Amino acid sequence: MFPKTPIRESGLLDVGSGQSVYWEESGRPDGIPALYLHGGPGGTLGPGGYVTKFDPERFRIIGIDQRGCGRSVPLATDSDHDLAGNTTQALIADCEQLRETLGVDRWVINGVSWGSTLALAYALEHPDRVLGIVIMAVTTTGRAEVDWITERVGAVFPEAWDRYAGHAEAAGIGYRRHESRIVEAYAKLITDPDPAVRDAASLAWAEWEDHHISLAAGLRRDPRWDDQVFRQVFVTLATHYWAADGFLEPPILARASELAGIPGTLIHGRADISGPLITAWELNRAWPDSELIIDEGEGHGGTRMVDAWAAANSRLADRILGSSGSTAD
Repeated sequence: MFPKTPIRESGLLDVGSGQSVYWEESGRPDGIPALYLHGGPGGTLGPGGYVTKFDPERFRIIGIDQRGCGRSVPLATDSDHDLAGNTTQALIADCEQLRETLGVDRWVINGVSWGSTLALAYALEHPDRVLGIVIMAVTTTGRAEVDWITERVGAVFPEAWDRYAGHAEAAGIGYRRHESRIVEAYAKLITDPDPAVRDAASLAWAEWEDHHISLAAGLRRDPRWDDQVFRQVFVTLATHYWAADGFLEPPILARASELAGIPGTLIHGRADISGPLITAWELNRAWPDSELIIDEGEGHGGTRMVDAWAAANSRLADRILGSSGSTAD
């Protein structure tokens, strides 16, 4: 990885309907523009560790807190947030508006987990604006993936899934396990008028998240859940997007061949229980200009995968700049 360079510029971009998204920039001002898309949905840029995956001498590094989370305003849990208008298509439009505002012609796109879905969706809509793609913990947020992560992976963590489903059943909203989608039940609970109902739902979701994201039950607890605002925003956005299958119709895998001509690197862990390798494998088969890097020992992220992420960006920079080492136009 590379040094964590300081933020050089940042701001709030008015994207309409009373919504503004936070953006920040570091690295070389005349370097190869690169956009990082965080996970979640609702995961935020956090402390900015993403910048260490780019060579600051060659990249103009740009990050964005997706609408409704992080330093973007208003938050998804605020009464004046347009949750119905918070869709993948809106996020793509936000990225395009930011690109135009910053005077970027084309850029490299990076994304992790949900961010990989958004990176792919952006590239499908604006292929002429994409120099290349590097994504890790690959997802496309298709129906099968959402049903796996919220329902079927309960076969691996039955005790945790029983608590997760039991909370929704006991909430009095008519949910019964295996009769309807649990993600829709939690989307309803997290937007309930009663703040106690919302908070209880966010805690139950967070406990389930800690299990399926880990290699073993109870392996670790995400300390971000201690922040009630973060926790409720995260669950509000995750359930909103997952209940709608990412607002992607047709699904990304059905359109993957349209990515032809865009160089891509897909990095995935063989032991990723949360998001099985099959999605990255199918995407790689349908996308002729992509390479798939499988880490045999890692799960939904890990040190070796992060190293592969940084190395992939450097290879892409070599390809874009050529042997001269000059900066991009």
